[in-house]
Amino acid sequence: MIVVIDYGMGNLRSVSKALESLGASVRVSSDPNEVAAASKVILPGVGAFGAAMDELKRRQLVEPIKTVIGGGKPYLGICLGLQLLFEHSEEGDAAGLGLLRGAVKRFAFHSSPTTDHSSLKIPHMGWNQVQRQATSDKRQGECPLLSGIPDKSFFYFVHSYYGAPQDRSVVALETEYGERFASMVWEGRLFATQFHPEKSQALGLRLLKNFIDV
Repeated sequence: MIVVIDYGMGNLRSVSKALESLGASVRVSSDPNEVAAASKVILPGVGAFGAAMDELKRRQLVEPIKTVIGGGKPYLGICLGLQLLFEHSEEGDAAGLGLLRGAVKRFAFHSSPTTDHSSLKIPHMGWNQVQRQATSDKRQGECPLLSGIPDKSFFYFVHSYYGAPQDRSVVALETEYGERFASMVWEGRLFATQFHPEKSQALGLRLLKNFIDV
């Protein structure tokens, strides 16, 4: 059973419907016990970082999420579900789950005096290209969620902030939008994308199917 975590800030219906269309058994839940007992979990999300952390705490979901990830069960974070993994966010000066070292930063390219990015808007919204990163000694082989997905494919983004890992070995994909940022992280069975696979048509469904098959 895949549990899609409901903390009041996710695009839950589109994620769960995409999974069901692929034949997965899915439950949308805010019950900490169901989250902890799930075989796989997905944390989607759109909205403000600080408010999301407040909701996870209020619904007593922080420890179940940490238990799932610490126990090696597959986890997929989507958009805000990626950012919440980090230690801290510039958005609201808020602390995150602290499961990945690093911070969540706002795009800063508009403040650069040397480069004209006047055509780029915040939030970063729409289709953009992802590029695979070289596999490190720490992490052998291809990310299983990228099986069958060509390098430099396009996925759908909506965000103003991005996660900046201290440990570059966890970066699976990068994307260029005025600056390069991590658009997917991967460590063990922890996967998270800044883009929205449920909005990314055939390739997004392929990534979700790969997660089902992990």
